[in-house]
Order: sequence, then structure tokens, then C-alpha cells
Amino acid sequence: MWVITVYSKENTTMFEFDTEKEAREAFGNIQGCKILSEVIYFNDRRFALATV
Repeated sequence: MWVITVYSKENTTMFEFDTEKEAREAFGNIQGCKILSEVIYFNDRRFALATV
């Protein structure tokens, strides 16, 4: 999951995206102080260790 966090004087807004491509496209269109982050969950099967 990808998250864009936008900060302003009065509030903080977060937008969630399923893919990096979607997030980067939106990131370019959003004005203000913003941060793009990737959220990786500990229990995500894509990152599970394989045992032999």
C-alpha cells in the first residue's frame, strides 16, 4: 500500500493507493507539503521467508 500524507497549518490529510504508479501520478498533482510512503505489513505474504 502507498500513502500520500499532505500537511497544512490546519490539518493533515492521508490518501491511500494500491499501486506505486497510482500514488506517483497523484503525488504530482497534489499541492502543498507532502510525503509519499510505502507501507509494508509484517504479515504480507509477498515478503514471507521461504524455508527449505
